[in-house]
Amino acid sequence: MRLLLAVNAGSSSMKLSLFDADSPKLARIAHEKFEDLDEDEARRGSVEAGITAWCRGHAEGGELVAAGHRVVHGGAAFGEPVLLDDNVLRELDALVPLAPLHQPYCLAPIRSLRRSDPSLAQVACFDTAFHRGRPSFVERYGLPDSLFEAGIRRYGFHGLSYEYVASVLRTLAPDVARGRVIVAHLGGGASLCALRDGRAIDTTMGFSALSGLVMSTRCGELDPGAVLYLLRDGSRSVADVEEMLYRESGLRGISGISGDVRDLLASSSDAAREALDCFVLGIVRGIGALVAVLGGLDAFVFTAGVGENSAEIRARVARACEWAGLAFDEEANTRGGPCLSTTASKVSAWVVPTDEERMIATHVRTLLP
Repeated sequence: MRLLLAVNAGSSSMKLSLFDADSPKLARIAHEKFEDLDEDEARRGSVEAGITAWCRGHAEGGELVAAGHRVVHGGAAFGEPVLLDDNVLRELDALVPLAPLHQPYCLAPIRSLRRSDPSLAQVACFDTAFHRGRPSFVERYGLPDSLFEAGIRRYGFHGLSYEYVASVLRTLAPDVARGRVIVAHLGGGASLCALRDGRAIDTTMGFSALSGLVMSTRCGELDPGAVLYLLRDGSRSVADVEEMLYRESGLRGISGISGDVRDLLASSSDAAREALDCFVLGIVRGIGALVAVLGGLDAFVFTAGVGENSAEIRARVARACEWAGLAFDEEANTRGGPCLSTTASKVSAWVVPTDEERMIATHVRTLLP
């Protein structure tokens, strides 16, 4: 049995999945999530012992033939999954300043596995790749053309999640998949993506994973003048501002309590309520903008941790979207879907659990001989 390893690494967590490469539907052999990893250890790449030990313990006599990795940023150069070598890894290192919260931790397991098994084929699968192919004017900011050519553009993220959801919709609801769909990836990071016939048309994230919606600890949409003000103020260094925007803002910063939606929903404090109101308003505002880009709406999909598990957030967003023709089924929402709209609704609503690791494994198998 040939096995594929899918690695989805974050700054303090890592998801590992093993798949049977020879089974028609990529049967999952094992899955585990490691949380609360020490950040310095993850950055140094000293996770190799844990990965290799985990693989050996779950291989069930199979042979590990390749590993695929979620890499958050592919920049302008990488629009599809790619086999990793020294040159590719150097190019990905150069993209660390574009995603400092994510990219180092995505690259650490790659180096770990190269040390432990240099002959193992490894594939980088990019969160930005699904958004490639849009017209250049969609990717542009109102900046000099030279900066666009230098790489300052709207990349979009959460692409592996959106790609997986689009693939599920083709089976779950084929007519919906061919139409105008907005997918809400709501987790620690959060964004919206507008799809037409399963292809990305626009998204709320842009140059960095800071942009768009209010997130767990990230600020989301922010006037660039506010950043200039913070830097000119003189009381904060560039590193201080970066730390604040990535780790001390969002739901955590607004509430002063937590960046976890579950904690805020359980709290009776005004600050928790304010944070959730900002979160929901950002989603609703983003939906309105993407409906305009799509020229209408046929379906709305919730996915990722909050989207899949929080009936309260789903309900608050859906109630605010009645104007678009969504008739929400409260009982179906309580059950968790998958369909959340009534039969009379002009716009259907769904819960589709995402599976980035399966999407990674699918890409890896495609590249295998």
